[in-house]
Amino acid sequence: MLLSRLLESTGYTGKFRDREISFITDNSENVTSSSLFVCIKGAREDGHLYGREAADKGAAVVCEHSVGAADEIVVRDTRKAYADFCGEFFSNPAGKMKLIGITGTNGKTTTAFLLKNILEKSGHKCGLVGTVQDMAGETVFYSERTTPDPFELNCLFSKMVERKCDCCIMEVSSQALSQGRVDGLTFDCAVFTNLTEDHLDYHKTAEAYSAAKKKLFSMCRRGIVNIDDPKGLYMTEGESCETITYSVFDTSAHYKAENLSQKAGGTEYDIIYKNKSVNVRLGIPGLFSVYNSLAAIACASQEGVSIEKAAEAVKESQGVKGRAEVVPTGRNYTVIIDYAHTPDGLENILKAVRASAPKRIITVFGCGGDRDKAKRPLMGGIAAELSDYVIVTSDNPRSENPQEIIKDILKGCKKAEITVEAIENRRKAIERALAIGEKDDIILLAGKGHETYQILGDKRIHFDEREIVSEYLNGEVNK
Repeated sequence: MLLSRLLESTGYTGKFRDREISFITDNSENVTSSSLFVCIKGAREDGHLYGREAADKGAAVVCEHSVGAADEIVVRDTRKAYADFCGEFFSNPAGKMKLIGITGTNGKTTTAFLLKNILEKSGHKCGLVGTVQDMAGETVFYSERTTPDPFELNCLFSKMVERKCDCCIMEVSSQALSQGRVDGLTFDCAVFTNLTEDHLDYHKTAEAYSAAKKKLFSMCRRGIVNIDDPKGLYMTEGESCETITYSVFDTSAHYKAENLSQKAGGTEYDIIYKNKSVNVRLGIPGLFSVYNSLAAIACASQEGVSIEKAAEAVKESQGVKGRAEVVPTGRNYTVIIDYAHTPDGLENILKAVRASAPKRIITVFGCGGDRDKAKRPLMGGIAAELSDYVIVTSDNPRSENPQEIIKDILKGCKKAEITVEAIENRRKAIERALAIGEKDDIILLAGKGHETYQILGDKRIHFDEREIVSEYLNGEVNK
């Protein structure tokens, strides 16, 4: 696309020599002579420091103040400009589909997959943007992060439009909202699941974290919120969107779950909407599964799907990789992999596992490095309280010393009346749990979920817990 056309269609101006733009990026390492480089001030680095370098490579530069480039477009907000330029570069594909955004600390992925299944069973063709994977219909793309940057996001949207998708379901992270990755988009529906402690390493305060989530509801026509969460109604407060509520405990909600029955094999309840009651069954255990399915059904209902059809689709839904995922073992104990990496998430999955009345729960977990340190002792305390045996290990330590992370976790286990071990090597920790597993035990591997890698320092190594379990049980390692 010609730079002049890109600027004209987005309303920006600057001094530049016209040329063909083949790529837009905020990463100076990816710059070529046909690039548009957008200088963005981040938490660690300011892209303006690399503006001149990008210009020397032949790129046109978008900046908030002059960087001395020959071709320079000075704007008030480079994050917004980045989103605007990327949308126009791909001919604004988001406007050719209905967008549904899902935000919250926990439950985004499962809710998104449930909703996708409901809508597709009702005749829609859906795209998906999320933590586990991105999809355009049945075509799967690797997902690097929950919500991609504007260029990658609009590229995904264009692939969805090419494959005739009429709607896209997006997990929208708080970082993406605060960084303007979804600026300029209009969501038909936005869903709020819940808010618990997470990402305070980035947002610094709980207030800033919740404010970032709230931004999604300034960009939607209808906000579907969990009013059992203290921040539920806050999300749409003062916004122009219509507020739709769902709840397990509040009878004033538009969509209400009643007659709950939680069993090892899943959950069952009646959804009440406009004086109509429909039975819902889902093969995923735990109260959190009630909330996730309730949110998905409420959203589908607002998109015109009958409650009956939505409930039937939920009944047929398969589980999501890394979310209460049962790993085949051929043994008389059970291994479950779950992405729980927050205090609330760990508590939810442990309570769901306890509902199946195991002999013992053996929990293996760690916490990520370079992330919110405050949650580490909290998760240690929850694991010690709700498990029968705990093995604290490494997760993605990144640049931190794994032993220091483990020490932080163990501070929360000081009053534990159960056995708590610390084994830094995650493979050895899993093997230890498998070695001590007995008949009717449940071994919970928490934190990694769908991830098939581990981040050690600045290296990402292959690490798939399913493979590790299989190798150990098949005698492929030294026991």
